[in-house]
Formats: sequence, structure tokens, C-alpha cells
Amino acid sequence: MEDINKNKMEALRILWEDGALKPAEIQAKFSWDIENATLRSVLALLVEKDVITREKRGKAFYYQAKKTQRSMLSRMAQMMAHVFTGGSTTNLIAQLIQNEKLSKTDIDELRRIADEKTAGKAK
Repeated sequence: MEDINKNKMEALRILWEDGALKPAEIQAKFSWDIENATLRSVLALLVEKDVITREKRGKAFYYQAKKTQRSMLSRMAQMMAHVFTGGSTTNLIAQLIQNEKLSKTDIDELRRIADEKTAGKAK
């Protein structure tokens, strides 16, 4: 499975939410403490994997997500489906629903989404 650890995912989350930022701005928005050197290593790896871009503006470098949140989620779901359910995203979703503690509100939302998806296919 692709090497996307929690530091990389957190950096991506921040960039998806806030757009282009300098490393110090990304570091300040992390949900946990991260060393500057560690963050710079994370950013360099994400640039190398072509997931984010790095652009020099004046004296500062700005980082921005290149891959959309939606495309990364789809790609990771496909990888998870391959590993856990032989490639079936339907079975992956079913297993996640079965394994999670869901409230009635959560279940109602899932039904609404499924109903919308079904209605969209009927059109």
C-alpha cells in the first residue's frame, strides 16, 4: 500500500482546507506537534510523489495540494478495497459500516446518500 503516513495526511488535510501555505503556517495548523525538520521532510516527499507543488514567492516557498481530496480518497479506497476485500469497494464500504459504531443520524445520512445515488442512476 502506498506510503501515506499520518504526518503526510495531516499536511494534505491542511493544504486542502487552506490552499497554498508556507511551512511555518502548515506547522502551526498541525493537530499535534511536529518538528520543523520532520515537516520539511514530509513536504519534500509529497512534492517528490507529485501530490503537492512547491513554488517560490519572494524569499519563501509555498506548498499547495496538487491532487484533489476527492481523487486521493478514491485512490486510497481502491487500494484499501484491493487489500481488504479483493478489490470490491462495495464490500469495503459494507465492512466499514458493519464495523463502525453508527448513530441513527449516521445511518439516516447513509440512507439518504444511497437513495440519492439510486435516484441518480434511475434518471
